[in-house]
Amino acid sequence: MKQAILLTMLSLWLNTAAFADVHLPKIFGNGMVLQRDAPISVWGWANPGERVSVSLNKQTKTTNAASDGKWHVQLGVEKAGGPYELTVKSTNTLTFTDVLVGDVWICSGQSNMEWPLNAAANAEQEIAAANYPQIRHIKIPNTVAGAPQSDIDGEATWQAASPATAGGFTAVGYFYARKLQETLDIPIGLINTSWGGTMVETWTSREAFEQDPEFAGMIAQLPRLDIDSLQAAYAARALQRVEQLQGKLPNADEVPSWASPSFDDQRWLTMNVPDAWEGQQLVEFDGVVWFRTAFALAANQAGAAAVLELGEIDDNDEVYLNGTKVGNTNGYNIKRQYAVPAGLLKTGQNWMAVRIEDTGGGGGFTGSADDIKLTIGNNTVPLAGEWKFRVAAIHNSDQSVGPNAYPTLLFNAMVNPLIPYTIKGAIWYQGETNAGRAYQYRKAFPLLINDWRKRWGLGDFPFYFVQLASFKAEGGTSATGSGWAELREAQTMTLSLPHTGMAVTTDIGNTDDIHPRNKQDVGARLALVALHDAYGKMAPYSGPTYNAFQIKGSQAMVTFDHAEDGLSAHGAQVMGFELAGKDRQFKPARATISGHTVILQSEGVSKPVAVRYAWADDAGESNLFNGAGLPAVPFRTDDWPGITEAVKYQP
Repeated sequence: MKQAILLTMLSLWLNTAAFADVHLPKIFGNGMVLQRDAPISVWGWANPGERVSVSLNKQTKTTNAASDGKWHVQLGVEKAGGPYELTVKSTNTLTFTDVLVGDVWICSGQSNMEWPLNAAANAEQEIAAANYPQIRHIKIPNTVAGAPQSDIDGEATWQAASPATAGGFTAVGYFYARKLQETLDIPIGLINTSWGGTMVETWTSREAFEQDPEFAGMIAQLPRLDIDSLQAAYAARALQRVEQLQGKLPNADEVPSWASPSFDDQRWLTMNVPDAWEGQQLVEFDGVVWFRTAFALAANQAGAAAVLELGEIDDNDEVYLNGTKVGNTNGYNIKRQYAVPAGLLKTGQNWMAVRIEDTGGGGGFTGSADDIKLTIGNNTVPLAGEWKFRVAAIHNSDQSVGPNAYPTLLFNAMVNPLIPYTIKGAIWYQGETNAGRAYQYRKAFPLLINDWRKRWGLGDFPFYFVQLASFKAEGGTSATGSGWAELREAQTMTLSLPHTGMAVTTDIGNTDDIHPRNKQDVGARLALVALHDAYGKMAPYSGPTYNAFQIKGSQAMVTFDHAEDGLSAHGAQVMGFELAGKDRQFKPARATISGHTVILQSEGVSKPVAVRYAWADDAGESNLFNGAGLPAVPFRTDDWPGITEAVKYQP
């Protein structure tokens, strides 16, 4: 009896002691950067009523944990410096080492922000030169949540930029930080909370939607939910869609035979390769899909060693040629290239099977058609086109609930846990996934910015973003309508908010790749905006922006701001301008530069009434720059209806 009582008392004491241990959110860690020149928020949990003291440099603040165990202190303002120790004491003591004080920036958005340095242009050289111990980076794990979370789900570690670590940093964030650090000589912290393929609505809080007339009706129809319920509903919907496409899922014993050249795939459906499957038959699908295709070789091509290229695949793949595995790769941002041994290829028909596993977000072949090929000596066999496909499995883990399955999921899991960590501001690269409802982005994007600013309670902190680069997308133009042009317009309109800024990238996109590798210029252009707006540096930070236009006969004269050092087309003919008359039919215009003015004329438009510049999904030919080498902001002078005007967000 005494032994039982003692065991019970010991258990109660252990539980109380565990609860009493002071602890902090995972955003706090060794090597972190705390914000300079502002009160520093530090918070966490302890036993209710427990005294907690927090010390940094030469200051100490104390508080008591509330009845729910939460506590929060604000340390006084610190100048840039370090390294220091941050010490938190209660019944136990926590000590965080190698803590710097500098400027902290949130880096958020979709894949072009998430894109790592090891996949950027000149990655090997950039990583080798990444000796910047005062640049620190932390990646927030990609997770979803049905309600706002108080802490990060999973591990997150602060790392100093070095050749051993920098390859995993957000490339845009790294180049942004490098420019700031070299210019300002202060520590820079990057909190990388980004996820490829995500829409703006998943990064915004439920309360923001509830208080906005545009979205209040939408969010009112959606119940508050737990992630398990959402997972069950998502899995059921995914299974229903798959069964409507192909019938029941296969038995596991059957699937390995799909790699065989003799397998009969006549009843399989077809899909265009390359193209992400979310934009084709497999909407909102995460799981395993097999693809098969056949190609013929001449006798002089058979038997030789070859190189197989499949571009980028999202996320993981295994590749079989004539039943033999030739390689596999994990990672959505890696171009696939596999060596085909001599003797494997044969005269006549050859068969290839590719198993693709998508763990979340986009899935399938996502690269360029030119990259899908087999090279045998000097001969190239194109492999892009219609391939057979069949779903092998649906993911049934929590990650099967994609980040876009419901609004607020990433705000809940990947933003709310960071608040109220004191920050300088945010940089943002997102919009590709919202291009189909670009008009509504005019309200959705400012809503996110205002939401974050309100929740952090730091006033109108700097919020800088990247305008969409050039990409073929749907091939949209002025003639057919362009969702990407309308999205860029919505981004430009967001500049009406205070302390916002935009980096234009139409000149450094890639027609065939939604992930342009030149992240150096993207980060540097964002840094120019920050140096001007946040740090008061008097240097060019924007390309030419539309000011006004007037009509004189058959000519249109367009004047620009941010053209102090003149306008140029880098020695070439000015491209990208269009004129339209009252018939609203836009025609290419000849452009002549005169000071801050571009004079336009088109043989097909005798009485112009409207001007457009860089108005296309792929606006890469547009080439107007200012003297600082910064590209002009795309614009239009008309307000004629666009193709996305009536499209609304419906989860």
